[in-house]
Amino acid sequence: MNLIQSKKVQISKEGLEALEKELRVLVDEKRPKLVERLEHARNQGDLAENSDYTAARDELEFLDGRISELEEVIDNAVVVNGKSGTSTVAFGTKVTLAVDKNEIVYEIVGAWEADPLKKRISHESPLGQALLGKKVGDKVEIEAPAGKIVYTIVKID
Repeated sequence: MNLIQSKKVQISKEGLEALEKELRVLVDEKRPKLVERLEHARNQGDLAENSDYTAARDELEFLDGRISELEEVIDNAVVVNGKSGTSTVAFGTKVTLAVDKNEIVYEIVGAWEADPLKKRISHESPLGQALLGKKVGDKVEIEAPAGKIVYTIVKID
């Protein structure tokens, strides 16, 4: 049994829609083109020395793996609605944190839609776990490679 199959995947409605869209594009557009490319390369002769055939076969294998992965996640997805107007940090909230006189805003999301560059952190990440259930004014301490970082919760949206 795959790890994903044994565990429900918490995700926002928007995150689930993005995964479903990616799956449709892979299945309906990219895979048929890749199969056609593979067939064309196969018809070019000696497969042992055909680099296009090998590359297309490898790409198809990778693509099929991603399709399978997305199908499993979607099948095990549990849509969690954002908590607006809550007084504690929860899945779907945006939290403003103060650290060293700087403020940063993070949105707490599911692992499959986390993107630290866009300030979207997973509820399963160390910071996400530490923040869950906390209120404005609470402090959380996270061990980072550079040492301990103390965040103070300034605002919850």
